[in-house]
Parts: sequence; structure tokens; C-alpha cells
Amino acid sequence: MPPDPKAPHVASIAQFKAALRKAKRKNEHEPEINFLNITAMLDMMTIILVFLLKTMASSSGAIPQSKDLALPASVLQTEPHQEGVAVVITKSQILVGDDPNPVVVLPTRESLAQSGLDAKYKKAGINDLHIVPLANALLSVRELDKQIRMAKGLDPNSSEAIVIVDETTPYRLLMEVLFTLGQSSFGKYHLMVLSSKKPKT
Repeated sequence: MPPDPKAPHVASIAQFKAALRKAKRKNEHEPEINFLNITAMLDMMTIILVFLLKTMASSSGAIPQSKDLALPASVLQTEPHQEGVAVVITKSQILVGDDPNPVVVLPTRESLAQSGLDAKYKKAGINDLHIVPLANALLSVRELDKQIRMAKGLDPNSSEAIVIVDETTPYRLLMEVLFTLGQSSFGKYHLMVLSSKKPKT
């Protein structure tokens, strides 16, 4: 019996799959990027953070010495500490971090040994220990160090400082610098010295 021309045409499975593939190829186009790739952004932020950490660590580990800065010697054999903001006290100036511009230009050693820095640098007169220009410079580096400590999972409420002083620095000036660090939320200090052999006894 011949097939009824009015009856619906039934396609085979092979024909159906071929038509489906043809339709897919016809409608196929490059996907449009309409979303934010958070993974790539996190990778970028991680690279920047590692760069900042390496910069801070290397800047405090390699201190060039000169006539203006000679580190005192020590008999301790422990490894130097690498964590912290560098505060450098030379014979003529005080520097903070990687900034080559001095925070304070120091007077002669004789006047520093008597009363410390001049009253114009102090918060409340000549007898005060708070050095205002140093505190202002520490404010910005403290914010950066706080963010780095939070990223590393450390306590952000207190930062660390590596104090690098010339061996002839008067005790009064050193106390003023340490006091100002404490007032600027730097709760731990490391004094950098030159390693030397232990003397024979």
C-alpha cells in the first residue's frame, strides 16, 4: 500500500542528529565576555602584595654605610629581623622607609646629647619627647604597614619598626625616636647592628 501523502513525515534518528548539528553550526558564535573575572584580579593583587612585601624586607636588610652612618657592633649571633618599617638615624638626619628626603635635619651631637632635638620639632616644648615631623611621616607608612599585616594575617593594631642608628647617636635622641614610634602605634622595635665575633674570655 503506498504511503498516504497527507500523513506527517517521520524523520529517522540519524536525520534528526544531522539537522541538529547543522542548526548548532549555523547559530554558533564567539561567547561575549560580559562578566568580571575575579580570579585574574586576585592574582594581580597577590603579585602586587608580594612585590610590596619584598621591597620592604630588602630595604631594611641592605643598609649602605658611609661616613654619615656607621652601625654599632654586636656579639649576638641571631639572624637579623626583616619585618618592619625602617627608621634611619644618621649623623645628620632622620629618614623613614624608602623616602630619601630627611624627616628631620639633625644639629650637632653636642646639642643633641644635652636636650635632644630643638623645641620647634617637639609637640610640647624642649622637654617633650614627641617629634612631630617624625610622627607625621610615620602616619602614612603605618597605614600601609597595617594593610600588609592584615593581608598576612598578623595583628594590625601594632606595627614593628627596624631602628637603624649611627653608633655615635646620643641616648636622648634615641629615646625621643622610640617614644615617637610608640605614640605612632609601633609597639615593637628592632635595633640593627653589625654582627661581630664574640670576644674571647
